[in-house]
Amino acid sequence: MKWALAKVPRPILIRLSYIVQWLSPVLFKGSKFIDPIDGRGYSRFFPYGYGENQRQNALCPGTNSLERHRLLWLYLKECTDFLTKRQKVLHIAPEQCFYRRFRKMKHLDYTTADLFSPLADMRFDVQNIPIEDNTYDTLFCNHVLEHVDDDRKAIREFHRILKPGGMAIMQVPLDPDYKFTDEDPSIKDPAERERRFRQYDHVRLYGQDYPERLKECGFEVTSFDAKKRLPKDYFEKYALPKREMLYVCTK
Repeated sequence: MKWALAKVPRPILIRLSYIVQWLSPVLFKGSKFIDPIDGRGYSRFFPYGYGENQRQNALCPGTNSLERHRLLWLYLKECTDFLTKRQKVLHIAPEQCFYRRFRKMKHLDYTTADLFSPLADMRFDVQNIPIEDNTYDTLFCNHVLEHVDDDRKAIREFHRILKPGGMAIMQVPLDPDYKFTDEDPSIKDPAERERRFRQYDHVRLYGQDYPERLKECGFEVTSFDAKKRLPKDYFEKYALPKREMLYVCTK
């Protein structure tokens, strides 16, 4: 099956994925879970994870959202004016569950960027961004920095291209039981990276010191603790992450 799919042209695979997404709300219609991004009810979410570490009820079959995406959406909807205020947005490695929705929002001047994807509006390395200072009001770059050799350089670049008062959200894989970020640039072996950093292409696993790293690069950082800020029933209804903190950065 994997071999057969590998032979299918990418544009056709993309269309097929859209068809699956369109059918999923019907095939998995129910009331056990709700995806706040599309507002639909589902009988189940799919398991998701790297290797054997599969999280149950993690992936929404309709939007392909994960727990962290649903948390971010609720934060934007309930705690910001992002869904209504006119603004210039840069989205690095845009998530599928957000891409088309943000693109359709008339109040957003929305630009996407990626290192490799031909679907992105711009292609660049986040360590050296070819964009003028003070350009964007909002920046999203989620689950990217763990792949970047010099993440501080990338964070400083994000700070540079944001307008004063601008907001950046940069979610990363983070173990709240780690006091300090675990990183070692000398590790090149994929198996050792997987053992140390939980994925073969990661160069670090962030710890409790992540917000300090953001501050070192010029940002003011506010911690959004969903357990304290959101109703308790949200966590089961929307299948939200129970240990993830959102770090909201402002310039």
